[in-house]
Amino acid sequence: MIINIIKFHFNRILEISWLLRKGCASFLLLILLFQITSGSEIKEKSESFITNTFNGDAALEFRKLAIPTQLKSVIQKQVKQKFFRDDVYFWIVKNNNKIIGYALLDNVMGKALPITFLVVLDTSLSIRAVSIIKYRETIGGEIANKNWTAQFVNKNATSGFLLGRDIDGISGATMSVVSVSKGVEKLVLLLSKIKDSL
Repeated sequence: MIINIIKFHFNRILEISWLLRKGCASFLLLILLFQITSGSEIKEKSESFITNTFNGDAALEFRKLAIPTQLKSVIQKQVKQKFFRDDVYFWIVKNNNKIIGYALLDNVMGKALPITFLVVLDTSLSIRAVSIIKYRETIGGEIANKNWTAQFVNKNATSGFLLGRDIDGISGATMSVVSVSKGVEKLVLLLSKIKDSL
């Protein structure tokens, strides 16, 4: 995973240096501006999806949620996939000041690039919806299809997430399917362990 991240950033540096040599400063500035705004775009798209999942009747409280080190290690061993960072984006969903759900946003590695995904849960910590917020690979984008993400609905921390048994695969997107399935499982397990301390 670290090698893929290094390759990704190295390729970006090569692209930028090529653009600078070709005198494409304005194009480079446009790329940098796009990258700065893409973070807010991801948050806005996530919040829109969360609100729509609760039929537009939701107030959102957002924060970055630090993953406790020991819990992080336990979940990573159980799922056999590392967390992308030491924190995740987290929303508490309320209606009339009453908690009606939660949402978590994280990344997993696809074949070479990160996949940003969102998991929305109800108060019993069953999944209400999953959305691929940003898919960066050139192939395998079928995992963003609502028919595929719908298989996660009603799963919880005791559910199975095994490809081929619990989750259907997609031809040509096996790595993405495995990564996202494990990523969803990690977030469900994480929230089940820390919910009472929120």
